This record gives sequence, structure tokens and C-alpha cells, in this order.
Amino acid sequence: MKSFQLLRKSISLVLVSMLLVLSCNDDDSAVFVNNQNDGPDPTEFILNFGNEINRDFLGTVVDTNNNPIDNVMITIGSSVAMTDSNGVFVINDATVNQRFGYVKAQKTGYIHASRAVVPSTGTNKVRIMMLPEVVAGTTSSGSQETISLANGASVALEGNYINPDGTSYSGNVNVIMHHLDPVDEDMPDQMPGMLYAANAQNEERMLQTLGMLAVELRGDGGEDLNLAEGSSAEIRIPVDPSLMSTAPSTIPLWYFDETNGFWIEEGQATLVGNEYVGTVAHFSFWNCDIPAEAVNLCIVASDEEGNELSNLLITLTSDTFGTTSGYTNENGEVCGLVPSGETLGLNVYIFDVCGSNSIYSENVGPFNADSTITITVPDNVDIVSETVVGNFTTCNGDPVTDGYVQLGYGNQTFTDVVSNGEFEINLIRCTSNNEFSIEASDFVNLQVTDSINYTFTTPLTDVGTISACNDVTEFIQYTIDNDEGLFIVDDITATLSPSSPNTNGPSLNIFGNQEQCFYLFAILNDAPYVGEYGYLMWNDQNAVGFNISECNNINDDNNGIVFNLTALGDVGEYIDINFSGTYEDFNGDTHTISGVAHVLRDE
Repeated sequence: MKSFQLLRKSISLVLVSMLLVLSCNDDDSAVFVNNQNDGPDPTEFILNFGNEINRDFLGTVVDTNNNPIDNVMITIGSSVAMTDSNGVFVINDATVNQRFGYVKAQKTGYIHASRAVVPSTGTNKVRIMMLPEVVAGTTSSGSQETISLANGASVALEGNYINPDGTSYSGNVNVIMHHLDPVDEDMPDQMPGMLYAANAQNEERMLQTLGMLAVELRGDGGEDLNLAEGSSAEIRIPVDPSLMSTAPSTIPLWYFDETNGFWIEEGQATLVGNEYVGTVAHFSFWNCDIPAEAVNLCIVASDEEGNELSNLLITLTSDTFGTTSGYTNENGEVCGLVPSGETLGLNVYIFDVCGSNSIYSENVGPFNADSTITITVPDNVDIVSETVVGNFTTCNGDPVTDGYVQLGYGNQTFTDVVSNGEFEINLIRCTSNNEFSIEASDFVNLQVTDSINYTFTTPLTDVGTISACNDVTEFIQYTIDNDEGLFIVDDITATLSPSSPNTNGPSLNIFGNQEQCFYLFAILNDAPYVGEYGYLMWNDQNAVGFNISECNNINDDNNGIVFNLTALGDVGEYIDINFSGTYEDFNGDTHTISGVAHVLRDE
């Protein structure tokens, strides 16, 4: 995303709403906890999280190539779900805390992943990029060995290991290792927790990271191993050249507590050349960070008409600690930790198809206590505020009670939940692109729609009713006066005649089946054909447009139906048309209509 390119060289902080969590090794085992710092007290520290509350979560899990990962087990408190074929999970009414929610993800072949957020009202959206269990090197018990990555990150092992039950291990050891660089734009999607920590005095801190290293040890049988009591290992974490000017000569080391979901201070590292070198007594995700006092900040964004704006990228920049970012949810809200006592530069961005310039900016703060602020994104000649609404039903026509809708715009995909068969998505788009797509999934029945193309009908786009049926490859669906609609899925014929002696331009014919009468006729502009059309008057031989009068008692007079032809593929590919507006019937009565055709071209 172009707007993220602005942040590539920024030091990662706590990502406000989008920061995902990735952890590497189970710290659950009591024998491992015995090796950890005796200073911070996790039981006491979690009292900072506040009272238990219930919140809704919607998340996406991807691999390092941004491909969705299915069948990932997601755990939030006592709630469990699995990701679907889109890598999406939905968990409603999960038990979290007022200031802390912890999401864990697990699948064989990947390092355990997680995400921590400051829960907001509405749906909390998370994104997790899981790292693969790639073996960086192999050693054996009793042997000293240094395992290195290509960029110089390394771990020096003494050769003494224990099983999860604390007994000594003898055999081969596979070393799984990943280095995370703060200047890598994927780091926010790969790192553990949010950068929220307990320091050696058990005080809350946010962290400025200069680099992380994950190390996992596996025995011959795939069992998790760790360092034996009294044993240690030296880790080396390279520092990016762009961060050397801010790198102190010594820096605290922090490990990620996978049980509780935050970082704990333990030891320190020394800058040697361009590497931090430190000694650790157990393995987890280790982090070189500068701590800072922090407060929780929530931001609510709306337009000048008061519409809450979802899917906006909001960044906050500190002169001292760099930039943090997050996306607003369906209530226009995003929350997270920010450094206290500092003035922050706030910027708002929209989708990468619109370019990398901020559409709104201001300075906010300083904040010395948890706070909520509101911002109003002003009208702009280059951007448009849009609302997309629709109904989502099962294959049997019942409202979907547990599902989601994905709106594709530019190169971005934005996901929103559907709980009662209805959905509403508020967003800002740029004037240079007015096309989007909708794909919906019934999470309970594992049924999906196809991806359907639409054109915005500013300021409100009603996509009508869409149904999730895996075995439906094409359909025509429309509703008149908000009554029960017509849904045609069988025996649809769609043909294009690029030239005809009987029409003044290319003609399109779409027929429904004999039992459910539907006929669409259109005279189109020249290729590529797509665009907005009005109603075609039968008696105007020079006109272009669409006509669906047959079967529907639609009069040509006082006809305000607008048709958007968003896709017209080759034979065997899809034709996508959405239409809406008002019209008079042949008795002079006024009606409304909205519908969509997603059909395969036959000729």
C-alpha cells in the first residue's frame, strides 16, 4: 500500500488497531517460567488490564506471501474458532479486558502467532501474518554450536537442553529462527503482541523496538525444547543502518510472555558494531527496545455530515518514538497505546489507488491520561464519502446470522461482519476510481457468493440482496418496492452481438428461465462497453441504454433507472450489471427497483 511506504523507515511502536501479534515458543510450561525473570509479577501486572468485558472480533490470517491460511485455530479467552478458506475468523462476545484483548493463532507448520489490542466498541479487526517453521540449522545435545541467518542474526548454543516436562534431552536439535527488522513494512503483521510491556519494576511501558529474534528448538520427535537450568545462549540481533543513530550503547532485553500476551524485561544487550549482543537463559521471542510511559488513546473519525468512517488508515507520529498506525472499525474508532506527554502528528490516508498523500492532518496531544478524541475529515474535491448497504441471505433465503462481507477497492480488501442479514459499509474513496467488488461468506454454513463487481451510486449504493450458495455459478436478482425479490439461478442465457444491422451499436441480450420471466436488452457503446447507462427507449433508434420492461410493467416515460455495466468478459466469463432507481408503471404509479445480474456470457 503506498501510504505504508511512508512508514518503511519508521520505528515500529504499538500499532493502534491493526498491530498483529506473533509469538514463537510456548512459555506456558512451568519449567520454563522458573528460568524467567523473578522481578516482574504477571499476576499483579494484569490488574492494569481493567475489568472483563465482551467484545466482537473479526480477523484475517495470512502467510508471508499474503495468501490466506485456512484451518488456523483462533483462541480469545475461552472462545475458539477456525479460519475459513479466506483465512477469516469471526468470534463474537469474546471475554477480554477493558484495556487488553489477546488473540492467539496456531497451526502445524507455523510458529504460534498472536495479536494484542486495546478493545474498542464494535468489531475489533485483526490481521495476523504467520511465520513458517523453517529450520535454520541443526545441532545436537552436548555440542556447542552457533546457528546464523544470512543477515548475521545468530544464536550460540552450549548444548544442554530439556524436554517440556523438565527432564534432560539427548539427541538432535532443530533450530527454528526468524529475525524481524523494524524497517520491514511486514514487521507490524509478524511481531508478537503489541509493544506493551512490564519493566523490571512491574510498571507499564510501551516499547520502541530496534529488532527482534525468535528462536524455537525442536527435538527428534518434534517436541518443544528449551535451555537446561543453569545454561544460557548468546543472541546477536543486527540493527538496520537507518536506526544506528538512535541505537543506545546498551539496551534492555524483553521476552514475549505467550501465556499473558505482553513483553517482560529481562537483562540487557550491548551494541557491538551494528549488532546487539546479549545472553538469555530461555527461548522465546526476544526484543531490543527502548521503553516509554504510555497512555491509551481512542480516535473516532467522521465526515462533515457526522457519518462514522470505517477503513481509514490513521497514523500518529512522535518525534521521539516514530510512527504507529491502525484502521478504523465500523464505528469509525481505533484505539491503542501512545507515548505520554508528547505532541503527536496525526494523518489520515485512504486506499492506495488514491495515492500516498494524507487527506487530513493535525497535531494532537500531549496526553497524560487515557483519552478519546474525535476528528472530522473535511469535504475534498478529490474524495467522496460513500455508504454501501445490502442484504445477505443463505442459500435458502434466510438472513445470514454469522458471516462477513468483503469489499474490494483498488488493491485493498476490507472485511465487515454481517449478523442480522444486513450490512452497511461507510468509507471514503477517491474520485479517480468508482468501481468496487463484493464477496460475502456465510461463516456458519460455509457457503460463499462469487465476487461481484459494482459501481458506486454516490452517496448511497444499495447492492440489493446477495445469497451465499457454493453451487450457484450465475444469477439474476432484483427487488421492486423492497418486497420479496426475484432470484433466478437456472437456464440463464447471455449473448453479445458486437455488430448488428438491426441496431445502431453492440447489443446485449440476457434471458431468464421460462418459469421466472426476465428479459434484458441493451444497446451499448463501443468496446470495452463498460460504464453507466440510462433507460433505453424502444422507439429511439439512435439511443443507447438498457431496457427491462418486458415481464416488469415498466414504462419508458418518467424512467429513472440507472444501469452500471461493470464487467463484460469473453465467452465463458462473467457479465456484471447492477441497476437501481425509480420508474412509473403503465398505470402511472411510481415504484423503486434495485438489482444485480452476475451471469456467464454464452456467445
